[in-house]
Amino acid sequence: MELKGYGDRLAARTAQVLGDGPKIAALDDSEMSGETRTLVDTIRLSAGAGTSAEVPEYMRTMVKHPALFRAQMELGTVLFKGQISPRERELAVLRIGWLAGAPYEWGEHVKISQRYGVTKEEIARVQQGSAAPGWSVHDGAILRGVEELLSDFAVSDATWDILAKTWNEAQMLEYPSMVGQYVVTAFIQNSFRARIAPENPGLVNY
Repeated sequence: MELKGYGDRLAARTAQVLGDGPKIAALDDSEMSGETRTLVDTIRLSAGAGTSAEVPEYMRTMVKHPALFRAQMELGTVLFKGQISPRERELAVLRIGWLAGAPYEWGEHVKISQRYGVTKEEIARVQQGSAAPGWSVHDGAILRGVEELLSDFAVSDATWDILAKTWNEAQMLEYPSMVGQYVVTAFIQNSFRARIAPENPGLVNY
């Protein structure tokens, strides 16, 4: 899904995904257990954010499936502390969020990515994709691998070979796992219409 440069398409996609509100209501913050708050704080800290006085609404919805919520938080923490650098991870996640037309994921990772050195110019270039001029060979391959996984469900040999020149085997295993995790997150958020917070810009052109 390419949305760059089409304001009407961005608005239509946002209306489609967010609709008239979530399809599943979140639990109240007062219903969150100590374990839930610990899981949330752990992933927030691993993402470079501080602890939160209130559990975010998306997480208060996901906790309605406790086992799934726990697994999602634990894998998210593994990836935030993973072997792929935070900046490289965020380039991939931004490309996933944009291609998925995911207002929640895109907007959140616009903020997160800037904590790890992704510039606004690079955010704009992510919207154009791997073929945009200005990427290093390695960074371009990170974006191209995302594009290939979403279109062909495999990283091509050419892209793999470029990434493997810089990344070790553990990083090469982590990469498609990371992409899959954030694609699943976009599936969930888009499907139940996760509401975005006021500070989340959603799908906007840069």
